[in-house]
Amino acid sequence: MRRPLVAGNWKMNGNSESIRVLLAGLENTLAEICQSVDVAVCPPHVYLDQVGRSLQDSEMILGAQDVSRHVEDGAYTGECSANMLKDIGCSMVIVGHSERRHGLGETNDWVAEKVVAARKAGLTPILCVGELLEERETGRMQSVIEGQLQAVIDLGMENFEGTVIAYEPVWAIGTGKTASPEQAQEVHAMIRAYLAGFSQGIAQDIRILYGGSVKPDNAGTLFAMQDIDGGLIGGASLSADDFTAICQAACQDG
Repeated sequence: MRRPLVAGNWKMNGNSESIRVLLAGLENTLAEICQSVDVAVCPPHVYLDQVGRSLQDSEMILGAQDVSRHVEDGAYTGECSANMLKDIGCSMVIVGHSERRHGLGETNDWVAEKVVAARKAGLTPILCVGELLEERETGRMQSVIEGQLQAVIDLGMENFEGTVIAYEPVWAIGTGKTASPEQAQEVHAMIRAYLAGFSQGIAQDIRILYGGSVKPDNAGTLFAMQDIDGGLIGGASLSADDFTAICQAACQDG
């Protein structure tokens, strides 16, 4: 069975004090849940060290929100390499989030290179894929997502070994809208079927998360779907109570 994973993407939120309070709340409630669910938190880069130190005696996983596609050190101002993230204790990293694809112009090829860079350093990539509302309404959802996956496959199917995929319908991120459990399951199954065309083993083993306005009141029905293996959580991960409730839902339905 695929072990559930719930990852909190804090985005550009928080300060030293608010993060201290949030972590204190999570550490008090997640110890038992972490026995059956992988739980990761992904703070802004400047707080990775603070969070990593706080998690030293915790089962929670430290993740970053992005990584450079450049493997070697060099003249890449503002970039942070996968080796640097590994060095300060990260185990996971989000790559290809829609806010970077559509807000900052990251291409499928760049995202694929980040997956390779992360794996080379021993990090688990959380590869985000998903469609815009216009792409869904014009019948291009499947081709868009397959293109995002294919860019990684072109660099070697082995890059999906141990990688996590997060399906995030862009129209449901931060909007309060959520794909129905049936809609989400349909896309998750499509992703797994596409990968199965290249490797049945990888397709069966890979964890596919749902990301798109997951809340305590809808997490259980989403996570109960056959091909949904957890969630990539945005706003709700900034509340200890909400994030704990979502992790509990993954524990019950995973």
